[in-house]
Amino acid sequence: MTLRGSAGFGRRTFLSATAGLAAGGLLGGCASTTTASGATRVTIWSWLTGMDKYVAAFNAAHAGISVELNVIASGLKGGYAQQANALRAHNAPDILHAEYQGLPQLLTTGGLRDLTDDLADLERGYSPAAWQGVRPGARTWAVPMDLAPMVLYYRKDLFDRHGVAVPRTWAEFRTAAQAVRQADPAARVTTFPLNDGSFFAGMCWQAGDPWWRVDGGSWRVDIDGPGTLRTADYWQGLIRDGLVATAPTGDQDWIGAMHTGRLWGLLGASWSVGSLVKSIPNDKGRWAVTTMPTWDGVPANGVQGGSAFAVSAESKVPTAAVAFLRWLSTDPAVAKLGTTFTTPFPAYLPSRDIARRAYKGGYFLGDPVYDVLDEAARRVPDWTWGPNALRTFSTVVDRMGGVKTGGTTLAAAVRQTQTGVVAELRERGLTVLEGKA
Repeated sequence: MTLRGSAGFGRRTFLSATAGLAAGGLLGGCASTTTASGATRVTIWSWLTGMDKYVAAFNAAHAGISVELNVIASGLKGGYAQQANALRAHNAPDILHAEYQGLPQLLTTGGLRDLTDDLADLERGYSPAAWQGVRPGARTWAVPMDLAPMVLYYRKDLFDRHGVAVPRTWAEFRTAAQAVRQADPAARVTTFPLNDGSFFAGMCWQAGDPWWRVDGGSWRVDIDGPGTLRTADYWQGLIRDGLVATAPTGDQDWIGAMHTGRLWGLLGASWSVGSLVKSIPNDKGRWAVTTMPTWDGVPANGVQGGSAFAVSAESKVPTAAVAFLRWLSTDPAVAKLGTTFTTPFPAYLPSRDIARRAYKGGYFLGDPVYDVLDEAARRVPDWTWGPNALRTFSTVVDRMGGVKTGGTTLAAAVRQTQTGVVAELRERGLTVLEGKA
C-alpha cells in the first residue's frame, strides 16, 4: 500500500509544499545528555496510556539508557501545539508523540529527524497502513506504535432477539436502523457524533477519496470529493429520518445508552475494545464485532487514530532515542506488558500476534476480535493527511453545528470546510490545487 500522492516526492518537495507553516529552522536538543550514573538521558513527551509503564520496563532492562517521560495533554487538547512550539523554541524533547494525522503538522516545523535509514530494516514487519502513515514525502519520519482501524460493534443479543440482520452494506445498515427503531422507538442503531471531526474523517476515509495529496510541489485538496459527499448525504438521510442519534460518544449518557439498549451499536476504532470492556463491564456476552458495512460490497474500513513517535532533528542523543523507539514498537516485552492494562492493536505484526495470544476474550460473542481487526486493517484504502488536518477536524465540527437542528446539512458543512481549508493553506503561502487531478 502507498499513500496516494506520497510516493515519488521527496523530502525537499514535501517541505517546499509545506513551507510557510514552519517558523524558524532546525531546533535545539536537550542540554544534558547523561544522568548522574552515566547513562544516556533520553527525554520523551507523550500522552499514550501506559507510557509510564513502558518507560519503567525499558529503564529496568537497559542500564546504558535512561528514558525520562513528561506526560502532556493529548494532541487535540494542546499536546501538538506544545510540541510544535517547543520545536520552534529550540527546547524540544528528544522524542515527540505524533499520531498519524498530526505528523505532517510537526514535520512542517522542519524540526524532525529523518528516520528512513534508521528504520529501513523494519518496513516489512509493519501493517502497511501504519507504515505509510509515518512516511509523508516517501521518507520515514516516525516509528509506528499502533493502528486504529474502524469496525462495527453491535449488541448481538438485541439483534438476535429481534431478528435484525447484521448489515454488510450501508444500504443494509439503513434497513437495520429502521428495524431497531421499530423494535424499540426509544432505541437507535448507533450515534453519529457531530462533535468529532476525526470520526467523520474516518468514515470518509472508508470511501477511498483522500482529502489531501501532494501534486508536484502543491497541495491538492479534495475534501468535497464524491466519496466524502456520498458519505455526508448518506448520514444526513439517517439523521433527517431520526434513525441515528447525534450525541457524543464516551460520556456517561452514552455509556448508559449502550448498556440499557438505547444504542445498539458503535462505529468505533480498535481502541474501542478496551473502552467497551472498561465502560460497560457488565455487558459481557452481549456484544459482537464485525467489519464496517461497505459501499456496494467493496471491502474497505476507515481509521480513527493511532500513535507514532518522532525524534527531534537536533536531539543530541538520536541513536539512543531510536534504540528506545525500536524497542517500544517491536520488542515482545512491550506487547506483553500492554495486554496487562489495555487491549493493544500494535502496528508491528509480530507484536500483534503476541497481543492476540494474550487477549483473554470472553467479552465479545461471535468472531474473534483480533481476526476482525486484522481484516479491517487489511481493508484500509490509501489516504494522505495534510499539514492542517488537525485544524480541519475542528473546522468540520464547527460547520456541522447546525445539522441537528436542520440549520445546515453535512454536505454543506463539507463544502464549507473545503473552502476554509483551501483558504487557510493559501494564506500561509502554499500553492493549492482543488479537486482531483
